[in-house]
Amino acid sequence: MYEVNFNNPIRIHFIGIGGISMSGLAEILLKEGFQVSGSDAKRSDLTDHLEHLGAIIYTGQKPSNITDDIQLAVYTAAIHEDNPELQEIMKRKIPAISRAVLLGQLMKNYKTAVAVAGTHGKTTATSMLSQILLEANTDPTISVGGILKAIHGNIRVGSSETFVTEACEYTNSFLEFFPTVGIILNIEEDHLDFFKDIHDIRNSFHLFAKKLPKEGLLIINSSIEDYEELTQDLDCRVVTYGLDSSADYSAADITYDDSAKGSYTLMENGRASVPIQLGTTGEHNISNSLAVIAAAKELRIAVSDIQRGLLNFSGTDRRFEYKGKIGEVTIWDDYAHHPTEIAATLTTAKGCSHNQLWCIFQPHTYSRTKALLKDFAKALSLADQVILTDIFAARETDTLGISSLDLLEELKNLGVSCYYFSSFDEIENFVLQNCIHNDLLITMGAGDVVNIGNHLLGK
Repeated sequence: MYEVNFNNPIRIHFIGIGGISMSGLAEILLKEGFQVSGSDAKRSDLTDHLEHLGAIIYTGQKPSNITDDIQLAVYTAAIHEDNPELQEIMKRKIPAISRAVLLGQLMKNYKTAVAVAGTHGKTTATSMLSQILLEANTDPTISVGGILKAIHGNIRVGSSETFVTEACEYTNSFLEFFPTVGIILNIEEDHLDFFKDIHDIRNSFHLFAKKLPKEGLLIINSSIEDYEELTQDLDCRVVTYGLDSSADYSAADITYDDSAKGSYTLMENGRASVPIQLGTTGEHNISNSLAVIAAAKELRIAVSDIQRGLLNFSGTDRRFEYKGKIGEVTIWDDYAHHPTEIAATLTTAKGCSHNQLWCIFQPHTYSRTKALLKDFAKALSLADQVILTDIFAARETDTLGISSLDLLEELKNLGVSCYYFSSFDEIENFVLQNCIHNDLLITMGAGDVVNIGNHLLGK
C-alpha cells in the first residue's frame, strides 16, 4: 500500500473533496505544503475555502480533471469503480488510497492520537474534547465532522503532538486508524447496507479496540450491552464511563435548566469530584461529557480547563442548533438520522418551553429506513406533529421498495399526527399556515432538510 511521506509534500487529488472529512484532510495537507486538487458534484463553502487556501477545485467529476502532475489520488467510500476519475487514475496507474487510509497514516505522526468512535455522538464528543484542549492551550490538530465554532470550521492544524479525530465505522474505515486513545460511545444497528447485523457491527468495534497499543487506553460506555466481551482480551488499559454509578466516571445530582442544559457532580470511582456545568443540552450530552472528561484526564488537562471547556462548548452546527424565530415559532435544526439520535433530540426538545413540538424529518438512505422503520416511527412519536419529506438517497439508489409513505403509515398506526409532502415548498407553506404561537419546530436529518428552516427564516 502507498505510504505518504509527510516530510516530502507531493501533488494529491481528492475525488469528492467537498465532503466534511475529505475537505478537512485536504486542508491539513495544504497547510503542510502539499499541492492539492479535487473535484465534487457542486461547489460549497468548504470547496470555496479550500480554493482560497490554494487548492484547484473542479465542479463535476470527469477524466480531464486527472492531470499529469498528480502523484496520488484519495477517494471516499462513496466513490465506486465506475467513477470516471477513478477509472482514469487506474488507467494511468497513479497510486490511490481511501480517505480512511490517508487519515490513518496521518495519525502515525502524532504521539497522542485520539479517535472517537460510536454509532452516535462522534461529532459532538470530538468537538467537546477539542474545546477543552483549546481552552487548555494545548495547540491540537483537530479533524471533526461538523463545523466547530471555536475554530470556525471543521479542521485545525496545530503544532503539538496531539491529534483528535472522529472514527467512523462505515465500511470499517476506522480499522485503518492508529489511535493511542480510543473512545467508544455506543454500538447500535446502523449502516446495514454494509454490516450484516449487530453482531457484525460489534465485531468491527472489537477490532477497532484491539488496534490500541499496549500503552494505549480505551474509554468505553458501560451501558453498551455486554461491553466486557469487547474489552476482555485487550492489551491496553480500559476505563469505563456512563450514567450507571458503577462506571469509573459517572454523574450524580443531575439537573437541567430551562433550556435543557445539564449540570451534575462528577463521580470518579464512586467518589464525588467536582461540579460540571454544560453549555449543551440533553442527557445524551451528559454521557458524552463523561467520555470526554475521561480522555482529558488521560491527557493531563487541568480540571479547571475541563470545566471551562464544557461550559463554553455550545455544540456544533446541526446538533440541536438554534436557528431563529419566525413570528412566535422557534426553529431548531438537528443532524439526527438514526432512531436513537432522534429520540435523544426530541426528548431534549420536550424539556424546552413550547406549545406543540413539530418535527420535519427527512429519512436518510433507503437501507436505513427499511431496516429500522418501526424504530423510526417509535422515536418520531415523541413529537406532537411530524412532517415527512422524501427519503434522501445519499449514496444509494431506490431498489428496496421503501418510501416515506411507509413511515407515514407506521406513524399513523401509532396514533401520531403526521403529514407527507413531496416538495420543500409544500412543507414551508404548510408550516406557515399551521405552526402557531410558542410552537417549537425542528428540521431533522442528515440530508438537505436544513434548507427548509433556513428558507423560512430568510437565510
